[in-house]
Amino acid sequence: MLSLWEHILASVVRLTEGLFLAFLIAVPIGLLLSHSPKINKIGSPILYFSYPIPKLALLPVVMLLMGIGESAKITMIVLILVFQVIVSVRDAALHIPHEDFHVLISLGANKRQLFRWVVLPAILPETLTSLRVAVGTSASVLFFTETFGTDKGLGFYIVNSWMRLAYKDMAVGIIALSLIGLALFSAIDLLEKRLCKWKMILNNK
Repeated sequence: MLSLWEHILASVVRLTEGLFLAFLIAVPIGLLLSHSPKINKIGSPILYFSYPIPKLALLPVVMLLMGIGESAKITMIVLILVFQVIVSVRDAALHIPHEDFHVLISLGANKRQLFRWVVLPAILPETLTSLRVAVGTSASVLFFTETFGTDKGLGFYIVNSWMRLAYKDMAVGIIALSLIGLALFSAIDLLEKRLCKWKMILNNK
């Protein structure tokens, strides 16, 4: 029988992989939508149509395509996060003042430098905020997906404890899941403080 720490590790790995993949997918798509009006005109209706769909309703489809292994669980987390991050990145990029680009272009900046010094600082706060908001939902979905097709993870641990009438273990599992959410929130806050120092300076003025 696995220890509590092994269940915690399995859940943490799934959550972090889902967060990383969602970020990796969503940021380029959001930037592409903001960069090209034609693509945005086609892509936005698809995005708005897909975003409101309850992601748990897609679980049978995901399981049918990917089985009940790790891929399905991580895919569900990605589906929860990716649409929200796409919208945040796109909107943040679209609202960058043109003057910010003109100043650097007049100084001879290339596209890479424009992205580094204008686009990236503009989209980071909104992107991290959207991730922060979605973490709680992701943890809930993870709990649900870990209740079947696996023998590890806090979802399995909590339900298994409940079925064994081991209510103390169940409570410990619930607290552990909450602490994972707290740790992820704190990690995102720390990232924001380190990567968006300019925002902190502006807020203190």
